[in-house]
Amino acid sequence: MAKLRWGIIGTGRIAKIFAEGILHSQTGELVAIGSRTKAKAKEFSKHHKVPQAHGTYAELLANRNVDTVYIATPHPHHHEWVIRAAEAKKHILCEKPLGVHYDEAGAMLQAAWENSVFFMEAYMYRCHPQIARMIELIRAGTIGDVRVIKATFGSPVPYDLDNRLFNRELGGGGILDIGGYCTSMVRLIAGVAKGKPFAEPERISVFGMIGEESEVDEYASAMAVFPGDIVAMISCGLRLMQENKVRIEGSGGTLTLPDPWVPNVNGGESHLILERNGEKLETLTVTSPPLYSLEVDLVAHHVAKGDRQATSPAMSWADSLGNIRMQDEWRRAMDAPGPFTQVRPVAQTAFEA
Repeated sequence: MAKLRWGIIGTGRIAKIFAEGILHSQTGELVAIGSRTKAKAKEFSKHHKVPQAHGTYAELLANRNVDTVYIATPHPHHHEWVIRAAEAKKHILCEKPLGVHYDEAGAMLQAAWENSVFFMEAYMYRCHPQIARMIELIRAGTIGDVRVIKATFGSPVPYDLDNRLFNRELGGGGILDIGGYCTSMVRLIAGVAKGKPFAEPERISVFGMIGEESEVDEYASAMAVFPGDIVAMISCGLRLMQENKVRIEGSGGTLTLPDPWVPNVNGGESHLILERNGEKLETLTVTSPPLYSLEVDLVAHHVAKGDRQATSPAMSWADSLGNIRMQDEWRRAMDAPGPFTQVRPVAQTAFEA
């Protein structure tokens, strides 16, 4: 397989992590970096040995040496740069969340469709082999019928109203930043339990705290009921440490992922724990390459096949749309301020059919 030539839009923390993922991949080559200033682009280029540094995102998209772009900007900017990348005929991996609400997400996917480019939302945990192993165990009936799913993701962030996480204009709040991991996981598991790639909740009840000063969701929980009377309990937050685990409770046992969200950034072993009647039956070990390199190689695999979207368990277009819609509902029910509160429930698009 020929090397896929990557450009990165944005120079923040996640861009640096992803650059290392390209370096350790089998299929990727990082050829260009784009920033809002030439100085930041040159600094990134020097540190990561990137051949070309661009002082604007538009310059990177005009670079003919770039096949695929990774969009690593804050999420309110995803909408513009995904569409512009699609119009530049670049394949796209976009950092999560896809957009700040469903309507943005639909417009981005429409642009990818019209320009015949590959697009995937970057929930990297979906590319890790422990997720494939989890799916295999559920489908085999190892824990019986799935009844309850618990997923948490939260860690304390220093309180700073200048930090994008506490800035509503920059799409702040835990639900958009990390809550999508929880919603995407429970939707995946509920779907697999019923023989489908994912499932949508039939109803949802939410709880949480909107910061008086930040006006964003600083911590939040939700309970959702999925088809087949599967109950999901999810929680995320910026101001508290949570278990950061996924636990699946079935009629015949439980399955726990102790490190579901960022397993093996540098490669190595991860574990799944099987229990019955409160007693550990088995610890299953999965070995993998560095986490972000898996994402890079998956994109290359689909691009080489001429695909426009990934297949499950990675995020398909319909899966991404359903996920942002569940995040919309979670946020709207909490009455968190911002443009997302104006999003009305929408019918399924052609991408979800």
